[in-house]
Amino acid sequence: MTTSIIGFPRIGEHRELKFATEHYWKKRATKEALLTAAKNLRAQHWQKQQDADIDLIPVGDFSLFDTTLDAAFALNVVPARYRALGLSALDEYFSLARGYQSDTESVKALPMKKWFNTNYHYIVPEFDDQTDVKLVGTKLFDEINEAKAQGISPKAVIVGPFTLLKLSRFIGDKQAADFAPATISAYKAILAKLGQQKVEWLQLDEPALDFNLTDDDKALFLSIYGELLSAKGNVKVLLQNYFGDIRDVYEDVIKLPFDGIGLDFVETDQNIALVKKFGFPEDKVLFAGVVNGKNIWRNHYATTIDTLHSLNVKGPIVLSSSCSLQHVPYDAALETNLPETVQQHLAFAYEKLTEIKELDQILNGEDQGGLAKNTDLFSTIRHPKSAAVTERVNQLTDADYTRLPARAERETIQQDEFELPALPTTTIGSFPQTKDVRQNRSKLRKGEITKEEYDQFNRDKIKRVIEFQEKAGVDVLVHGEYERNDMVEYFGEKLDGFVFTQNGWVQSYGTRGVKPPIIWGDVSRNAPITVETTVYAKNLTDKLVKGMLTGPVTIFNWSFPREDITPEESVTQIALAIRDEVQDLEAHDIKIIQIDEPALRENLPLRKTDWYKRYLDWAVPAFRLVHSGVKPQTQIHTHMCYSEFGDIIQAIDNLDADVISFEASRSDLSLIDQLVAADFQTEVGPGVYDIHSPRIPSVDELETIINKIIAKLPVSKVWINPDCGLKTRSETEAFEAVTNMVNAAKKVRSQVYETNGSL
Repeated sequence: MTTSIIGFPRIGEHRELKFATEHYWKKRATKEALLTAAKNLRAQHWQKQQDADIDLIPVGDFSLFDTTLDAAFALNVVPARYRALGLSALDEYFSLARGYQSDTESVKALPMKKWFNTNYHYIVPEFDDQTDVKLVGTKLFDEINEAKAQGISPKAVIVGPFTLLKLSRFIGDKQAADFAPATISAYKAILAKLGQQKVEWLQLDEPALDFNLTDDDKALFLSIYGELLSAKGNVKVLLQNYFGDIRDVYEDVIKLPFDGIGLDFVETDQNIALVKKFGFPEDKVLFAGVVNGKNIWRNHYATTIDTLHSLNVKGPIVLSSSCSLQHVPYDAALETNLPETVQQHLAFAYEKLTEIKELDQILNGEDQGGLAKNTDLFSTIRHPKSAAVTERVNQLTDADYTRLPARAERETIQQDEFELPALPTTTIGSFPQTKDVRQNRSKLRKGEITKEEYDQFNRDKIKRVIEFQEKAGVDVLVHGEYERNDMVEYFGEKLDGFVFTQNGWVQSYGTRGVKPPIIWGDVSRNAPITVETTVYAKNLTDKLVKGMLTGPVTIFNWSFPREDITPEESVTQIALAIRDEVQDLEAHDIKIIQIDEPALRENLPLRKTDWYKRYLDWAVPAFRLVHSGVKPQTQIHTHMCYSEFGDIIQAIDNLDADVISFEASRSDLSLIDQLVAADFQTEVGPGVYDIHSPRIPSVDELETIINKIIAKLPVSKVWINPDCGLKTRSETEAFEAVTNMVNAAKKVRSQVYETNGSL
């Protein structure tokens, strides 16, 4: 046996990379300071892996923002509009991810989408007909030299050519296959350079093989690797797959001259079935993904060993993680506030390194007591159960998932109730979590202020943001969510069944980290969660104020789930808890309630053939369960962002919400055409500007965008809002952008009224 992992977390145990990068963006630190911080983190991570006796240590998995962006940047896939800015290489790189704005120039960021079925987001590379694919970057090779200087034997890592092309956006006449020859040449150049550096292994990440592949997809994959592998020289090439299975090309892959094939044996049983049915070549190395890289529970050694033995592989095996460990926090030993009954069952990145090492020892006949200790541990796990929750779930009927009257009738009732203008404006929920907001929360946690002082600070903030929205002319207001640390963590803290980490940070995108709750027991609500702050905000204004909730699917998908019950069972429990909150808000005369589901697509199986039976058939009803009991006059909104929704439009319409807001600006409103084609019936708010970029759109720019929207969608169905919540922006950026958005909407609205009269 040999050991490896696919990738390692990169934000830093205490989010050092986040702070170093943001200081550079804010011109509080130099380029040299940022690059030094990054280099120090790489060295620490490599040393940690070496200390854990990991044999093949990945190099190239570290990124200042995103590894897919890294690959595109290294291969000269940079649209001309960014090159025209004349920036340094580092600032040009960040402009692709964040956009750029100066007194004279303004360029939007590239689209950002979910990384397969995770909460990580990648930057979508953009090819046009003039894109000249070639190797220009040195990042991978520079880091190889760093690792070697540290005494590390590196396994080079980069996104594979097939996945790079499949995840990219093509805006000209040329498509992926047209760029294949140049892409192959670029990867050949990578192999040649690694050969000169005497690197033993190159890991090419190809998770796009998990999708249902068409004949053209398979032809593209085979053409790429049929030629590329002929140029590998002395470098061993590992085809690394994760998040699913490679059933569509498995028989082809085992015939190609790969030196190693990496398969995920955690996410699905399908890869196990493939190996058992078709065998595995003795002349190739199986990189067996047996330690879960996405969840935080200890590995059950006996089960893993049985799985490996059942494969009956005759050739060499490398024990590995199922995917990159970037999807879990760093160190479970830091979670000293958790009960021992919970803490002992956790395995974060550091613990997973130890698990791989101990499994290696057991399988090599060198067990030092790890198997017996692990077996004893699994005999002690006790998830708290609730008879009341079980009874409530068992009593559900079809009527609990159906809202009456039908949406079209509700739409008329709500229009009469609210008397909103055409193109009503709103925001998605949160306003900037500025330094003073974070400090207020920290002081309460440290006992430096009383709960009343903490609440009064938040009330003052709510009052201020309500006054801003009234002055700006926003039609439907929000309270700003100042009391919330995170849209999932906040609700988890108020519900039974969750536990929370102190340092469990996981990268979501760029410098954005989240601290996912852990679902430990049955979930229920024991008291109202949002009623007090929402009612306070409502009483400050004569305008409508939205109640803001996080939906059950998102709470589940953005938490670390327990593994002893099905996802459907867990989501249903959460849905009932949020249903109670919806009904309490309605009872307090909150007429508009937004139930956010940005993560609806996140656990969608990667293969379309599995979408409904394995996920949507229970995820969509869970959302309906939350709101089915409200009155016709109560308007239910939901929000979704940073993913591809066009292919599940019908399922989204079936959520039976009254209004749905989407991320749309980074994708140039391409979603609008998909809504029209699907005859989408829900009122819709396509995001008119990107809140993940610091650039502030002008009134003219936003007016143009709104006119594009209403050229395709009925004015009576359209709401105007940003792409997402404003939490991560500064107040200056948020207030100016929202004001511009409202003014643009008013200009278009006046034109509509002038042309059509009142609607």
